[in-house]
Amino acid sequence: MMLRGTLVFARCDERGELVAEGGRVEIRYKRAGTKAYQAAARNLEPSDDATVHPDEHCGDAEAAAPSTKKKAGSKKAGSSKTSSSPTPHQEGAIIVYADGACSGNPGPAGLGVVILDGDAREELSEYLGRGTNNIAELTGILRAAEKLSGRDAPIRIYTDSQYSIGVLTKGWKAKKNQELIRDIEAALDGLPDVKIHYVPGHAGHALNERADELARAAIVAEATSGWVRARP
Repeated sequence: MMLRGTLVFARCDERGELVAEGGRVEIRYKRAGTKAYQAAARNLEPSDDATVHPDEHCGDAEAAAPSTKKKAGSKKAGSSKTSSSPTPHQEGAIIVYADGACSGNPGPAGLGVVILDGDAREELSEYLGRGTNNIAELTGILRAAEKLSGRDAPIRIYTDSQYSIGVLTKGWKAKKNQELIRDIEAALDGLPDVKIHYVPGHAGHALNERADELARAAIVAEATSGWVRARP
């Protein structure tokens, strides 16, 4: 099926009719993906190749962020069980992973942020409405900088967006998103010790994968979680 311009696998019966519970259908973004999401049936449209596959085509998956509408401060269901990343982190630093996603470009956009501050871990899943992938990626970094305003500890922000790295640290001249970039630069200037690092996307970095899950969950649910304290 198609979900706002993105090809997805959707739960159906033998005849190809969507299987919906409460108006929502189980979907997967990848055939071998380990996360299952819920999308409103009204937002799913047949693709050019609406092939019906057996269940084994996708394999088992666990539900991803099923409750992005919980209020800030509540424990987030579906938190990632993995808490480590292959990327070495500076001891004593506040670690941030920020990511953005877009269903179509432009299209419905969302962002995800994970902050590790000692033993504390907070996560944000935010729906942005219609936007571009670059806007979502940049806004994730902005949300992290806003959240950590006034902190004296070293802050290390990880992103898989080469565009964000370029316009924020390499002097790339941005033709679009200039106001957003200025807002980020102003927020970063208020942090005494902050660095932005590139991390490859979908390369086994658990915290980056979690930020991606949060961004996609916001799009599917069309909802924002607010900052939620999660298990470290």
